[in-house]
Formats: sequence, structure tokens, C-alpha cells
Amino acid sequence: MRKIFISLILLLVVIPFGCSDMDDNAVPASLQVKDFVWKGMNLYYLWQEDVPDLADDRFANQSQLNTYLEPFSSPTDLFNALRVPSPTDRFSVIYSDYTVLEGVLSGTTLSNGMDYGLKHINATTDVFGWVRYIIPNSDAATKNIHRGDIFYAIDGIPLNDDNYRSLLFSNNETYTVNLADYSFDSSGFVTITPNGQSVTLTKTALAENPILLSTVINQGTHNIGYLMYNGFYPSYDGQLNTVFGSFVSQNVNRLVLDLRYNSGGSVATATKLASMITGQFSGQLFAKEQWNAKAQAYFLANNPASLENKFVSGLNGLRLNKVYILTTKASASASELVINCLKPYIDVVQIGDITTGKNVGSVTLYDSPTFAKSNVNKNHKYAMQPIVLKIVNKNGFGDYTTGITPTIPLPENLDNLGVLGDANEPLLNAAINQIIASGKALPQVPDIIERDFTDAKAINPLRTEMYVEHK
Repeated sequence: MRKIFISLILLLVVIPFGCSDMDDNAVPASLQVKDFVWKGMNLYYLWQEDVPDLADDRFANQSQLNTYLEPFSSPTDLFNALRVPSPTDRFSVIYSDYTVLEGVLSGTTLSNGMDYGLKHINATTDVFGWVRYIIPNSDAATKNIHRGDIFYAIDGIPLNDDNYRSLLFSNNETYTVNLADYSFDSSGFVTITPNGQSVTLTKTALAENPILLSTVINQGTHNIGYLMYNGFYPSYDGQLNTVFGSFVSQNVNRLVLDLRYNSGGSVATATKLASMITGQFSGQLFAKEQWNAKAQAYFLANNPASLENKFVSGLNGLRLNKVYILTTKASASASELVINCLKPYIDVVQIGDITTGKNVGSVTLYDSPTFAKSNVNKNHKYAMQPIVLKIVNKNGFGDYTTGITPTIPLPENLDNLGVLGDANEPLLNAAINQIIASGKALPQVPDIIERDFTDAKAINPLRTEMYVEHK
């Protein structure tokens, strides 16, 4: 798949800043970062037309722009002032150190390896966490903490709405997780009881391989491939293709793709995954991008094919006409892209909970003449990840901002989580029963669903990004 980038020089041909004096030569050193923020957002931001201060005729010259930029206390304050309010834009971010941004997009973060969800206790502001999975080769993988464990405090301080971010994302490399027991009664009232147990965890720079589990489950004539895939990270594309090569060699004729904790990532990787699930649609349109009016006009006039993401050839493909995908509220962006953009081609049976609802994508902008990393300004390390496009499927559909509703509703139940990858785990078992047409009744969906209000990935907006890349 081609990597997307619009050259600043090319865009200036059709997008004048207002006068010939609108150039970087007149930018004081103290305003360089803010100037980069404004010009990048003016060119690329998806909602540029909706922000008066980003209008092409807002400033007559560079001097007027400088006067506007001066009062903002930081580049971050300026960036946030130029965004449309949430919930329209929930995902644009700016980083003062682009090496951190690059690490997150590649799956590398400062982490102790405990992935978790957070819930409120009985609609109060009190919070408890539950362990979704443990990342292999992490500090948590060496400790006595497992999927389904409940925690109510960090370093003895009970979690609530006001402190969970500072406690879980503090600068302290080490913290202690205080554990508890979970119970609920027939009315759904939850009780969290501290049990005196605790685990001390240490954060390290951790590269998470998104391929957490892959196996083949044989059920009669059905060779069912199961893949738990937790992030669309391009550096693992080769390993992903190897997994599908193994599926092909084992004659897999059904696939359960587990995206329940996958918050997104690269559009290019999502396109490759869809191409491995199928294989019979190489060269056909998978997804189409819609940028702001200026960028869209440029693409349409100069290279309309650059707006199209097509199924990739040369990969290990299962050539399936049906896929079973497991989701939760944490399934976002590129995960939703796979679901939405496969639907015009094959039958997608979605099992689990409604997804996040992120149908927009971003790109990394650096302070350079072309906003790419080459020739980047050496005086600082700021970079932006603004939302720049909406993405739709072959039929032009991409309106799922409230989430994609599952074919078979089956939210996770803390009282019966099961072991990931085990055929008896509730969501995987439901998929297997659908495949073998067992007629077995699905577990009953509770009247009240207490969804996570956030999780380890969603707390960091960058980890829910769906992004395209520069040339």
C-alpha cells in the first residue's frame, strides 16, 4: 500500500496562506514551534474549515500570524485551541518528544506489562481495575498476577475519578497494585473487598508483540484458526504473515479473529490483515480516504488513486468467505476498519460488545519543510498527530461514530472471563458453536452492562490512533 503524504510546497500552489510574506523566513525563533503547529493544522486538519482561526484568510501576512501565536503559553495550548471540541475530535494529540510518539505507534511504551480495564463501582466516582491480559516478557509476566485479577488501589491509595491517571501513569517506574475480591448480587450491585494481597510491578521500555495468541482448534471437519491480535503495528507484519502461513499449512477453513483489546494502529497493516483473511480480492478497493477540502481537491486533481487502499497481493491468504471477529468497547479504529471494510466482500460475524466508534485517521507531522521527518527542525522535538481523514468502505459507508453493533451481543463477564485461547472461554466458545452449528444456547446477556469507562490503552489517546504514513 502506498504511504500518504501531501507536500507543503505542492499544497501551497493551491492553498495560499493569504500573501507572499507567509513564509518561515519571518518567524522568530521563539515562535518556530507554534508556527509549525498552526501551519500543519491549517493544511491537514480534517475539520480545518470549522475552526475560524485556521481559515486560509485569517491572517494577511506572517507578522499577523506571529502576533496571534505570541500569547499562547505553549505549543500544546495552541494545538488544543485549534481543535474542534470533543466528542467530534477525541483523538488528535501533540507530543513534545516525537521519539515517544514514534514508540507508542510502533507498540513500544513504558509499561510493566499489565493490561487492564477500569470500571466505576456502582455508578460512583470510585474506580476498580481488572486485568485483561499480561504482556509476555514483561515484569508482570514474572509476577503472581493474571487475567481476571481485581485491583482497587495503587500504593495503598484507592482509585477514583480524580486520581487514577496520576496513580497508574505516574513517573514512578515501580508501584504496588493492591488486589481485591469481586462479587455482585442479583440486582447487579458490585462489592469490591480488599483481600490484603498485593503485587509490585516495574515499568520498562516494552515492545508489545500484537500477536498474543495463535492456534488451530480442530472440530470435526472444521479447522478453526484463532488469532488474538492486539495492535496494528507495522514492524510485526512479517510475523503476522507467518502466522497465516501456518494457518494455510494446517488447512484452516474458519477463522476467529480476536480484536477485543485491539485499539488500532496502521491502516496499511489493517489492509494487509484483511488481505490475509481473504486473498481472492487482490487489487480491489478495501478502504477509501476522505481528507479536508483542500487536501481532497489536491489528491483528486493530481493522484486520485492515492486515496484508495487496495487489497494486497503476495501474502498468505486463507481465501475465506466468512470470518468471526470478537470485539469489546475497547475495539477501535483500525479494528473497526477491518470489520467495516470487509463487510462488502465477505460475511463478518461479530461476537461480543459494541466497538468504540473511531472512523477517522491521523498522520504524524514533524517541523520540517514538508512535515516529514527528513530535514526536521533540530531545535526541538515537537510532533503532532492530528486527525486528517475519515475512512469508508467500498460502498462509501463509514458512519459508525457510536460504535459497530455486534451480530451476536455477548459482553465479557468478570464473573466468568475464562482463559484466552481456551475453547471454553465464553466469546471464543460462542464463535466455535456458531461455526459447528451446535445449537448450544449463548450465555444470557445481563440487563445492565457495566462497560469499562477506559482502559490501559484508551487512557493514552495515541494508542487508539488509526494512522497513515508519509512517503
